[in-house]
Amino acid sequence: MQRTFWIDENFDREHAEAGQSRYGDQVRRHLDEFAEAWGDIAPTAFAVAAWRIATTLQPGFVRWHRRVVSAVCTRNAWDGGLTCDVAVVSPLPAQLTWSRQWERDRGWREWPQTFGQYVDPTDRDLTRNPHLRASLRIQAPVRLDDLPPAPDGPDTDDVEATARRAVVVLVRELNDITDPVVDQLGTDIPASS
Repeated sequence: MQRTFWIDENFDREHAEAGQSRYGDQVRRHLDEFAEAWGDIAPTAFAVAAWRIATTLQPGFVRWHRRVVSAVCTRNAWDGGLTCDVAVVSPLPAQLTWSRQWERDRGWREWPQTFGQYVDPTDRDLTRNPHLRASLRIQAPVRLDDLPPAPDGPDTDDVEATARRAVVVLVRELNDITDPVVDQLGTDIPASS
């Protein structure tokens, strides 16, 4: 089973400005993104900021399966918990594959791929053919059990290590949620009921 999310430690180390961690460098540069989290007894706000920094690096500190289009973690406004929102490329639904009458010889295309990665169609692509890109949206609560508590402030020595730990836990939890879905999408065999 291939993991849906993973941390690219080698690239992170090899491309660090200070020689230790590219992600750590970004955490230090973006301490303001953690402002609402300092000293919070709930780990949610700190984990959300750590995830955002890890996934907006180019290339990301957190990498993901080629079927994943986006992966966002947010604080749930209802209970303060953590919610993931993951968009995943999927095949067309069965209702559209049983019959192709709906196509009407328009040359419909699905998700374009570049080097095996699913991408949005370019403006040029859209001048030539219509596109029908199926995707699934996974929205789920994420367990908070193992997330580290937020540091008391930006001057503490453990901000980088705590952010890294939060990302490691989120990767594990998101894999637990998404791996079965992504694995099933990779097969041509319908799931048994």
